[in-house]
Amino acid sequence: MRYENVLLRGAADIGPGSTVNNVDLGNGVKIAKRCSIFGSAQHILHIGENSYIGMNTLINGFNAPVTIGKNVSIAQNVNIMSDSGPNASEALQQIYPIQAHPVSIGDDCWIGASAIIMPGVKLGNFCVVAAQSFVTDSFEDYSVIGGTPARLLKKLDANALIQDEQHD
Repeated sequence: MRYENVLLRGAADIGPGSTVNNVDLGNGVKIAKRCSIFGSAQHILHIGENSYIGMNTLINGFNAPVTIGKNVSIAQNVNIMSDSGPNASEALQQIYPIQAHPVSIGDDCWIGASAIIMPGVKLGNFCVVAAQSFVTDSFEDYSVIGGTPARLLKKLDANALIQDEQHD
């Protein structure tokens, strides 16, 4: 495996069988086994400090930027993509053009197992995405979302989170 444009801002743990290219990894990032995480030379993929990426996760930032905040928990089998479309069929691209848009995951988010996050999605800080959700829209801070397509289920109490942080 060839590694290019990997910036490590401290220490990171990368599991066996995982590949990372064109990424900027914050201190304390943990990437489980069999993950594929990549940007491109034009779009370096950023993962903030102390974030965790679960096994078999794919994060594709090749055609548009992907930014993942600090203290983000991403469960296993998650797919985050900044581009989507029938890339092998020019005929189908006339009907369904390739979509390439930035993806942003805020600080302290939790993405449940087997969730799919599509191009153009922005999740604010402290968002929770239920397992197996299909996320096509953006959501504000403190949103708990789920479903196919994902919708707002409830809002977290921001004051409770701030109080909990002060007790640590």
